[in-house]
Amino acid sequence: MATSAAGRAELAAFLRARRERITPEDVGLPGGGRRRTPGSRREEVAMLAGVGVTWYTWLEQGRDINASVQVLEAVARTLRMDSQERWHLFQLDQVTAERLEALVVYDERHRLRAV
Repeated sequence: MATSAAGRAELAAFLRARRERITPEDVGLPGGGRRRTPGSRREEVAMLAGVGVTWYTWLEQGRDINASVQVLEAVARTLRMDSQERWHLFQLDQVTAERLEALVVYDERHRLRAV
C-alpha cells in the first residue's frame, strides 16, 4: 500500500496513464463511439480485472486503500503491463516480498488446478 500522499498520487497517475493507452478494442470490447478521454473507461478496466468499479476508482484516485497483490496483478494484466511496468506498479504500492510470495504460491496452485 502506497503510504505517502505523494506515493499514492504517483500510483494514481501511473494507472491513469496505462488505462488511457488501452482502447476498448484492444481488450475485445466494442468501441462505442466518442469518448471524453482517451483509452478505456474505469468501469471497463474494473470489469475486465474482476474488481469493483468503486475499488478500482479509489485505487486510480490515489485513495489510501490496501489493494491485494492479486488485485494489482489483475489490473496489471488488464492494462497489459509488461514485466517492468508490473514491477513499477508493485514498487509504487510498496508490495513487500511476503506479499509477492503469496502471489507466487497462489499462481502455482491456480495453474495446478487448471492442468
